[in-house]
Amino acid sequence: MAENETLTDLADLGDAATEAPKPLPEPEIDEQGRSYATGKRKDAVARVWIKPGSGRITINGRDQETYFARPVLRMILRQPFEVAGRDNQYDVTCTVKGGGLSGQAGAVRHGISKALTLAEPTLRGVLKSGGFLTRDSRVVERKKYGRAKARRSFQFSKR
Repeated sequence: MAENETLTDLADLGDAATEAPKPLPEPEIDEQGRSYATGKRKDAVARVWIKPGSGRITINGRDQETYFARPVLRMILRQPFEVAGRDNQYDVTCTVKGGGLSGQAGAVRHGISKALTLAEPTLRGVLKSGGFLTRDSRVVERKKYGRAKARRSFQFSKR
């Protein structure tokens, strides 16, 4: 069939319509049974390892209740598991650097989501539609010269 001909019937498609769907990628799991991913948010970078377990989350060697004292930040960490329906099925170990607590919580959530897709490729659609796999690219705007902050002017004085 030539390039510029138009189709008049679906039967003309032939082999293109009966093409088999792509197989899912293999789970990426290391020798210890863990999946690794890096999550980022603002200035924070989180290295995340997940493995099947009881649902324990350890950040920089400390439990999640001591590292993230605010309940909202702990809720952010649990979101990928709740959406995927995998509550208390994976243990999370992570190290996080840079930024503040809110940015670090977002970085850990991003890392958990990416690691879940590597451990179970079937969860990718659910996590992607929830927006957990997209890196939030918003960062602090830089300070400009002649300004008090990024946009704020110095106080005006008439005299």
